[in-house]
Amino acid sequence: MPVNFDTLVADAAAEPTAGWDFSWFDGRASEDRPPWGYANLVAEALVDARAALDVQTGGGEVLAAAATGLWHIPFLAATESWLPNVAVAQHNLAPLNASVIAVGDDSLPLRDESFDLVVSRHPVTMPWQEIYRVLVAGGQVLSQQVGAGSNWELIEFMMGPQPVGQARAASRHVGAAKAAGLEVTDLQEASLDVAFYDVGAVVYFLRKVLWTVPNFTVEAFMPRLLAMHEVLQSDGAFIAHSKRFLITARKPS
Repeated sequence: MPVNFDTLVADAAAEPTAGWDFSWFDGRASEDRPPWGYANLVAEALVDARAALDVQTGGGEVLAAAATGLWHIPFLAATESWLPNVAVAQHNLAPLNASVIAVGDDSLPLRDESFDLVVSRHPVTMPWQEIYRVLVAGGQVLSQQVGAGSNWELIEFMMGPQPVGQARAASRHVGAAKAAGLEVTDLQEASLDVAFYDVGAVVYFLRKVLWTVPNFTVEAFMPRLLAMHEVLQSDGAFIAHSKRFLITARKPS
């Protein structure tokens, strides 16, 4: 692996960011996983589902992994708003005959009461009212989300002191789900170590996870990237903490 600052940054800046595959980070960054095992939970829920919807599927990688190998594959649909991801999702979900719909994050152009399972991993927003509408009575929602203050150490290193917004707070989503008419049956939260081992990993992460540092470009943040490189050369790793929560809900029968 190169250690020269210019090479690390250039390689990361040139790497395509479409899809939600993080294998490029192998050996360059690591993140602990939540203890509940989201993909396994989705796979278990799919066993009894007749029609399932993945909201903001990214590149469809997680849904594909959860559904592959099941003896029974329900009707699958997925939504995605970022056009580069739509093509990736269509490719990844084609073996499952899933329908991938390019749509904004706040709407679901689908029939009322057409799904008995809705899942979503790390959505930009969560359209709880729309999810209630498309669920059948007794239908289930399973969503793993990025919590408030996720990767705040990295954000403040790059941007200076920032207030922690509460838009992603678990309690806020519980309230929104209940306001939409859903019954929240479980909530789990976790704080997980995230380690970056070279500045290229930081660049690629900020390009891929766009909302971490808004308007990030290598050129605009060059002084902070140089400072990060010095920290990594000295300490060997930069540690941040990702916040995750899992919310399970159902539409009353």
